[in-house]
Amino acid sequence: MGNKPKTKMSVSDRAKQFMPFAALKGLPEALSAKEKIIVDKHLLTEEQESELDFRIRQLAPGAIATIIYYSDGEYIQITGRLARIDPASRLLQIVNTKISFDDIYDIIAE
Repeated sequence: MGNKPKTKMSVSDRAKQFMPFAALKGLPEALSAKEKIIVDKHLLTEEQESELDFRIRQLAPGAIATIIYYSDGEYIQITGRLARIDPASRLLQIVNTKISFDDIYDIIAE
């Protein structure tokens, strides 16, 4: 009776058996996009704007800060090292994210 030695399945082929099957590509991304709640941008009072302006002037490149800012219908919180502060262009940059002074809602310097 031809007893052939069994060949082992490669680890990558074995792993493929247990990978999740995505019958509808892009469905998870579409569902998470639907979960996004679009909000209007809050208008700051003169006092709040003055306080933010003061906090911005206290920041220095290299400092760690948390910035809450408005972008594309939502508020985003980012924490990181300040790469650049440009008062002339009214831009602040944390790592690779550029944020307009006008979009900043709150600053927490660490």
